[in-house]
Amino acid sequence: MENLISSWCTTVKSLPLQYVFPEDKRPGDQIVPNFDNCPVIDLEKAVSGDRNAVIQQVLQASQDCGLFQVINHGISEDLIKDAMEIVKEFFNMPNEDKASLYSLDPQKSCRLYTSSFDYVGETVHRWRDVLKHICDPVEGWVDSWPQKPSKYREVVGKYSIEVRNLSFRILEMIHEGLELGPGYFGDDLTGAQNLLLNHYPPCPEPSLALGISKHSDPNVITILYQENIGGLQVMKDGQWVGIEPIPNALVVMIGHLLKVVSNGKLESAEHRAVTNAKESRYTIGSSINPRSKDVIVEPVKALLEKDGCHPLYRAFSYKDYHQVYKENRGEGEPTLEVFKIKG
Repeated sequence: MENLISSWCTTVKSLPLQYVFPEDKRPGDQIVPNFDNCPVIDLEKAVSGDRNAVIQQVLQASQDCGLFQVINHGISEDLIKDAMEIVKEFFNMPNEDKASLYSLDPQKSCRLYTSSFDYVGETVHRWRDVLKHICDPVEGWVDSWPQKPSKYREVVGKYSIEVRNLSFRILEMIHEGLELGPGYFGDDLTGAQNLLLNHYPPCPEPSLALGISKHSDPNVITILYQENIGGLQVMKDGQWVGIEPIPNALVVMIGHLLKVVSNGKLESAEHRAVTNAKESRYTIGSSINPRSKDVIVEPVKALLEKDGCHPLYRAFSYKDYHQVYKENRGEGEPTLEVFKIKG
């Protein structure tokens, strides 16, 4: 528990050396511009307006940068607000109320940890505390979730179900946009959901630290809520740009696995999280993943036949992918390069 940044960060005035990133990886003092052209898609229009037009917007954004924001997505503003308040309440509880959840074991279904999945093995620590747990089905995992705050299980359970349903609505649009027909990607590829709750405490020297270093998501799709304090940055055209929070909007990020099954048609955005010196930042991320590590991932054969092209990636197990992902610390291109078909 003593490793949790929130346990000691208010007592330091300078950044501990183990949190100082190499000069070529740290954010520095430069001002990062906002991604002014970040696609913002109104999902309500898929119901009340031109569904095909919305599908094309989703597909285009997924192809161009692998990231977009959605509004009028069907998850109530009250539920999102309640979920965020519960997350804040959890991270700000006394350590003794969180101690039973803290673990260095990445195999635990619900665990509280700091920095990354490999705190012991990493050379530089990230400036964040994390609560991660399995969500689907809620009734199968809820007993492992935090018992405090008292409404955690109720509120986060409702939120996780709603955001999972939204994930599948968006995936369905991508299926249709790729002309694969409804429900094409099966339960094996999308049968698991994790919730990742992040707390980025105020950092004494934000220019030297990162909350999360550059990476692409090792899943099918991520949906993130980042409230009103910015910190998410995406690599676009060779430079970092910030994703400005929009009230009640959710950020959608295409994962590596969807890039592979689409045979590179869709992009998986490399992104990072920066810190600030004044305020705590909290985010709620939901990821859709394969049901087991034995699931085989490969380009969709129907898509290859439709486009008359060869696969860019060989078939691989989710387990093998995860091993390479860990070895490359989430770096996008080095990870996928291992599975590319050469020549």
